Amino acid sequence: MQPPPPTHRIELKHWLLLIFLSIIWGTSYILIKKAVDVYSPMQVGSLRLSISALVCLGFVWYQWKQIPWDRLKVLLLVGITGTGIPSFLFPLAQTNMSSSLAGILNSLTPLFTLILGMLLFKTKFVWAKTLGVTIGLVGAGSLFLFGEKVGFEGSVAYGLLIVLATICYATSTNLVGFYLRDVNSIIISAISFIMVGIPALVYLFTTGFSRTLMEHPQGWEALGYIGILAVVSTVLASMLFFKLVQITSPVFASMISYLVPIVALLWGALDGEIISVAHFAGMGLILVGVYLSRKS
Repeated sequence: MQPPPPTHRIELKHWLLLIFLSIIWGTSYILIKKAVDVYSPMQVGSLRLSISALVCLGFVWYQWKQIPWDRLKVLLLVGITGTGIPSFLFPLAQTNMSSSLAGILNSLTPLFTLILGMLLFKTKFVWAKTLGVTIGLVGAGSLFLFGEKVGFEGSVAYGLLIVLATICYATSTNLVGFYLRDVNSIIISAISFIMVGIPALVYLFTTGFSRTLMEHPQGWEALGYIGILAVVSTVLASMLFFKLVQITSPVFASMISYLVPIVALLWGALDGEIISVAHFAGMGLILVGVYLSRKS
């Protein structure tokens, strides 16, 4: 077993990367929402994973000699938990809830990252980080409560699917931070995507998606949204995120899930949803939590 990863100083470039990633991932919920209007949740998940795998084939070919073959099991787990399972859970959940609410619930990821890190990965307990996660969670929770009052709709049962997805994200983040810190982030993303994407591609052709693509009037348009979701929000974003985990810490990197709801809510506003002053108060708490989480 490897020793716990060292603590890294958080710099301006890390914050900028965190914000950039939050914009990419905050936009993904709108893309999923548009995709499930045409394709089934299983088709959306399979297409996302399949396109991601095909994009990554070139990276694997180029980086073949640098692949850590002795850690393929860990890379497989990263692929399953970081992309494989969530790629199906989010589309399924968003058939019964708004994209804004999905983004808000995703902010549970840092809490589970911290808990799993301390329980399973020997992450050092730091009061400031714990306080930051807690405050951020309170901010996200307030957004959820106020969101209900202004008309956000969502099912508790389907919300639990997103909770499960955040536990998967937390597991993947800790695996990368503890076992793969010395591995190129491009290799982590490419190998993990291919291992879950190839089976998804095989499954995809049993779902009848090609008929939907050709017969539905928005088939090609929705496929374009999934393509953006796969290439930008999945492949590119994951490579950058894994790099952020390596140069900072799993808990700091996972705090992106506190910024994502802000982006998701802004997209909701552009789509006609109402945002009140209370929402901005909740966002303020989230930002305070993000700041405190960088304390070591």
